[in-house]
Amino acid sequence: MSGAFHTRLAYIAAEMETVLAQVLPEPAGPQNRIMDAMHYATLGGGKRLRPFLLIETARMLGYENSGVWKAAAALECVHVYSLIHDDLPCMDDDDLRRGKPTVHKAYGEALAVLAGDALLTLAFEILAQDNVHPNAETRLQLINDLAASAGTHGMIGGQVIDIAASLNPDKTKQDETLITHLQALKTGALMHYAVIAGGRLAGASDDDLRNLSIYADALGLAFQIRDDILDVEGDSAAMGKRTQKDFGLGKATFVTIHGLAGAKDRAAELGETAKNALKAYGHKADILKASVDFVLNRQK
Repeated sequence: MSGAFHTRLAYIAAEMETVLAQVLPEPAGPQNRIMDAMHYATLGGGKRLRPFLLIETARMLGYENSGVWKAAAALECVHVYSLIHDDLPCMDDDDLRRGKPTVHKAYGEALAVLAGDALLTLAFEILAQDNVHPNAETRLQLINDLAASAGTHGMIGGQVIDIAASLNPDKTKQDETLITHLQALKTGALMHYAVIAGGRLAGASDDDLRNLSIYADALGLAFQIRDDILDVEGDSAAMGKRTQKDFGLGKATFVTIHGLAGAKDRAAELGETAKNALKAYGHKADILKASVDFVLNRQK
């Protein structure tokens, strides 16, 4: 993996910290604690991979307007909202996220729910502003795409399927088709949005959007398979969250279906699919191709 990739990833993560601090509401007034919770959840950690993919996709297509950072911040707000709610006792019941207590542990369940809600609504407020893109139709498309990616046919739908699957005592019926569909929604939808949003901001053609969709779908599934692998063999201290959670609950994952070696092979196949989708862009796609290697080899 190139040094240029890691330099760029670190740069975007650092810049996103500044942009997010600017768009988050400053704690003030009698409701200041909810704003504190939003800052706590959003700042000070995370790979910022989804914002990175959005910004780098736009850059590959020749678009580097400052509005991409606002769009990336909106996406990260939705991602963090999903993490807050996913960690709740009624969902995955996790105590640790990004190496610190989860929001419901630090602020209580009620404020955790509200902090997630506030981040979700903030995302659409950000995208509606004309400093994201001068074309109102483009902003509307970004809003519509994000709503779809986060809703019942996207991330929330995937979470519902996951909950239903966890309550099903017959885990043998949870085959690869079901797990792939579940993760395409729960994990893949926002990653798909990141890449497509970068394309839309850059005025991508229909051919571009088709290529980007193939790349994003393969990358998103590879990311989830790597998550399944890390759940089994990852280090909780390095990852900043609990490991062997799904394994301990007996959940069907790509590892339980294929074994560790088979899961790694499947992730590698998806990585090749993702890279091949970007062949038309030559060296302009080097950073996005390096993102595939990062996903396949990440340790957290």
